[in-house]
Amino acid sequence: MKAILFGWSRVLRLVGLSAAIAFASNTGAHADRLPLPPALIDLGSPEGTALFAHAGAKQAYWPLMDEFVTQKAQSYCGIASLAMVLNALAVPGPVVPDYGPFTSFTQDNLFTPATEKIIPQTYIPNHGMTLDQVGAVAASFGVTVRVVHAGSSSMTNFRTEASAALAKHGRFVIVNYLRTALGQQRYGHISPLAAYDHRSDRFLILDVARYKYPPVWVRTADLFAAMSTIDAGNANQTRGFLLLDYTKH
Repeated sequence: MKAILFGWSRVLRLVGLSAAIAFASNTGAHADRLPLPPALIDLGSPEGTALFAHAGAKQAYWPLMDEFVTQKAQSYCGIASLAMVLNALAVPGPVVPDYGPFTSFTQDNLFTPATEKIIPQTYIPNHGMTLDQVGAVAASFGVTVRVVHAGSSSMTNFRTEASAALAKHGRFVIVNYLRTALGQQRYGHISPLAAYDHRSDRFLILDVARYKYPPVWVRTADLFAAMSTIDAGNANQTRGFLLLDYTKH
């Protein structure tokens, strides 16, 4: 059942790269998506498809595509990103009533007594989540997480660490950035990275607000600048990125 419901990318690999990218860009989309700023490249465009074809670091793409979801509310980008990455890491999840006895993390069942101590579920609809809260929630499920604030890092360090993670099986990266710094609308946002292309020096963001924007290729310098913005809701620290992996017990 889960293979049918969540394993579409495996099917798409059989019908070709273009179909897979079209699926990533268009599934769950709405006709009233916002226009992309010129500096961002739609994954589903000819240029975006070409970037993916020769990207060297894209081990994260297929596991994330198996679990790609649209955030269920405008403040749920952190929850949607967590559900995707926890499933992609094969962290044991709870039984989903509609799919039982199969297990999976969803945007409804990710909350536990441990996560409530980190951030109450009732707080998220009006406030969203910070970088540190997303990291702490992931760690509560046994995931190894390193939280990196842009203000304590550098663009070179981010490029090196994120691209290395995306080139390895079982490693994932979640970014927290300010949309307006990329010319998008608006506020802070959280989504996983799926690939890195060294020739164009761009990362691929699998944007979980798929009703709003498609997956996009963004220049490293632009993304790091967007992560270097201050998050007033996180003790005025800069935004940044998470490096995640998981050892099965």
